[in-house]
Amino acid sequence: MANVRDLKKDINYVLGDIIEAVYVWEFANTDKDTKKSEAIIDEAIATFDELIVKVNEKNVDNAKAHFKSINQELESKGRALIEKINNLS
Repeated sequence: MANVRDLKKDINYVLGDIIEAVYVWEFANTDKDTKKSEAIIDEAIATFDELIVKVNEKNVDNAKAHFKSINQELESKGRALIEKINNLS
């Protein structure tokens, strides 16, 4: 990973794209209830906040391992959110 700025951008882009996908689904399915989709958006925002707090931690023993774990967490939580979007009906 190049640097912290790139990790922050990745977090922003991935979760922003997920939220955008939910809005597209809501726009395409105006006849359906949006409670589940709104919950996905709330979860994406909470994940964003949680990951940014972890990125900004100053007292980290092994910075490389710390940022790698954040990147892996972003990937796993992002996939889980995408799966939830795919299961909306």
